[in-house]
Amino acid sequence: MHQSKIEGPPKGSGYLADRPALAAILGALVIATSAILFRLAEVTPATAAVFRCFYALPLLLLIARREQRAHGPMDRRVIGLAMIAGLFFSADLLFWHHAIEEVGAGLATVLGNTQVIFVPLIAWLVLGERLRPALIWSVALVMLGVVLISGIGGAAYGRNPGLGVIFGATTGLSYAGFILVQRSANRDDRRPGGPLLVATAAAGLASLCAGWLLGEIDLRLTWPAHGWLLLLGVGVHAGGWLLISIGLPRLPAAVTSVLLTIQPVASVILGRLIFAETPSPLQLGGVALVVVGLVVTGRERRPISPSGRVAG
Repeated sequence: MHQSKIEGPPKGSGYLADRPALAAILGALVIATSAILFRLAEVTPATAAVFRCFYALPLLLLIARREQRAHGPMDRRVIGLAMIAGLFFSADLLFWHHAIEEVGAGLATVLGNTQVIFVPLIAWLVLGERLRPALIWSVALVMLGVVLISGIGGAAYGRNPGLGVIFGATTGLSYAGFILVQRSANRDDRRPGGPLLVATAAAGLASLCAGWLLGEIDLRLTWPAHGWLLLLGVGVHAGGWLLISIGLPRLPAAVTSVLLTIQPVASVILGRLIFAETPSPLQLGGVALVVVGLVVTGRERRPISPSGRVAG
């Protein structure tokens, strides 16, 4: 991974653009509430995915229209890539929401962040990118951590921690696919909103279709469920991701490696405070191993997408 700082926009281009670490930290903290808001809404996994995406669209549309006025329309190839990325993101949301139901908000978020490991592995296998030796060690740490989170050895937190780990690992793999495709759609870093708008719309439609086939869709929601999902869509999906897109691509590798750990750690803490989630000592040990693996991987690789490396 390149250790030099990635050049951002010139000074004066914006308060947060000139303070990328602040933007990335705020974005990671906002994203950390995703699983909490899903649990508070008390809706099915597919329902949450659909409303999260659709509630985010108006704000993203305003941003995309501003980008279009400034830089012209998006290329058709970019639109096509973003639509494909949205299909991966739909799978990511559906698997992740199921993981939350089985193993809790905190541990499911930790498992979803295994995409940090899957991205370079897929890039190595499919795209021929160089695989650094340190990544092998980080993969081993993460895999051991995942085994511990699954509840091996007896008492463990979660309705079905083993199934939750399967859903969580599939979340990481799906999100890795999203990151790799969305990277190509985000070549023009002047317009993060446009590709995210297309991907979000595609993810919402795909989630609606999948939820209908699975019998999980409930469009007749009442408050406060709508309120929690509105916060999830506008505040977390649109706001949090845009903060991350401002911050991470402009930061050195050593800084991003630390920021990668904010979301999963904060989610575990919030899960404990809000829902009294109490992972076993072995599961917490697994969390620690996964976090160390994220740090090692983050130090070895440059952030490859303006959408960041944070799951959820």
